[in-house]
Amino acid sequence: MFGLFNNDPTKKLQKTYERKLEQAMLVARNGDMRANATLTEEAEALRAEIDRLKKG
Repeated sequence: MFGLFNNDPTKKLQKTYERKLEQAMLVARNGDMRANATLTEEAEALRAEIDRLKKG
């Protein structure tokens, strides 16, 4: 019952991850491949953190 009020830390990270991927897609459409690579790298780091939290 009290678990209802606990925040799931992966939810916030998941939203940030999805936002980074969307930004990467938009900059790739505009031709900025360097920014695309940077944003994709940041998104993959977030994905690794989400996976780590779900396992532990």
